[in-house]
Parts: sequence; structure tokens; C-alpha cells
Amino acid sequence: MEIERKFLIQDLPENLEGFPSHQIEQGYLCTGPVVRIRRQDEEYYLTYKSKGLMVREEYNLPLTEEAYMHLRTKVDGNLIVKKRYLIPLEGGLTLELDVFDGKLKGLVLGEVEFKTEEEAVAFAAPEWFGEDVTYSMEYHNSVLSQKP
Repeated sequence: MEIERKFLIQDLPENLEGFPSHQIEQGYLCTGPVVRIRRQDEEYYLTYKSKGLMVREEYNLPLTEEAYMHLRTKVDGNLIVKKRYLIPLEGGLTLELDVFDGKLKGLVLGEVEFKTEEEAVAFAAPEWFGEDVTYSMEYHNSVLSQKP
């Protein structure tokens, strides 16, 4: 189960490059239900996500590089390219800050994952996070991948 809140980030933190990060490339084989392939650094996954906004089921299956490259040719829509920074927050939480490149260059989204729905609802985001877009389908990566 994935429980997360999502925010549009307007102001990047100082010393961003000092945080751990991952280079991510992902594409969608299907957007309803969501079936995604992802390369994160040198690891490869096939992911299924159920419908939902703040709470969704999510299953990750490992892929080989060869399987990933084969499925990559079958992607529907645009390949998403982003750098994900892992920024520690109070309470043992982590902000996954995605700085998009390619066709989505300029977009910056932050996600915070939680153990429970109650924890997610009670979360008070720092002011610098910007607009809460948790309940907007527009900022799901599967939707972003379909933009012209």
C-alpha cells in the first residue's frame, strides 16, 4: 500500500546536490490501470498501481536490463526523465523531490510517504513546499506521460 501526499515545489532547497539522489527514467505501458516500467540508476522494475489519489496499492517486480529495454519500446506516451533527491524531514519522514527533465523540464514535484492515512492527513507541510496537489490527477506521472 502506498500512502503519500504530493506537492508542487516552487523554491528548491539550498545545497540540493548535497542530498542523496537517483536518476530515474520511466514509461507507461498502460495508464488504466497503471502499469509502469522504471529504471532507477542501474535497477529496473515493472510496477502496477491501483486507482486512487492519496492511498493506492502498488506492486514492484524486478526486471532485467534486457527486459526493461524491450518493454521501453512499447511505452505509450512520453518517457519521463527526472532526478529524485531524498531530503530528510522532521519525524523521520523523507521528501522525494523530483526535478523533471526532457519534455517536463521545469516541473518540480515533492512526495512524502506515510505509514498510515491518519499520519498523512495530519502532516503539516513546510511553507516552501508550495501547493498541495495530492488530490489532483493532473500531477500523476501516468497523466504527465500523456501530455503532448
